[in-house]
Amino acid sequence: MNAGFEKRLLVVWLLLSAMTIAQLGVGSLNRQAALTPNAAITSSAILMALIKVRIIFREFMEVRHAPVLLCRLTDLWIVVTGATLLGCYLAGRLAHDLPGATVTG
Repeated sequence: MNAGFEKRLLVVWLLLSAMTIAQLGVGSLNRQAALTPNAAITSSAILMALIKVRIIFREFMEVRHAPVLLCRLTDLWIVVTGATLLGCYLAGRLAHDLPGATVTG
């Protein structure tokens, strides 16, 4: 491997590690109500995870050098997955907050 490639992978690895540590920090912000869901914290965790997935696609799965169509399809997958995750979470919160909603389990 050439030195430029190894340096790039090191920088990407450090970035992913820093994002993981930041996610742990964000996740511990709501310590007073540990079992109470927080939309901002959950949304930021999903968003940071999707950013990490894109970095992994580009750098470690070599999508960066792939044809443009594959690059766009992976980006589309990330957007659809993010919208689905956030939509399901927010719909669940909305349904839970409706008057007369009961929680079972």
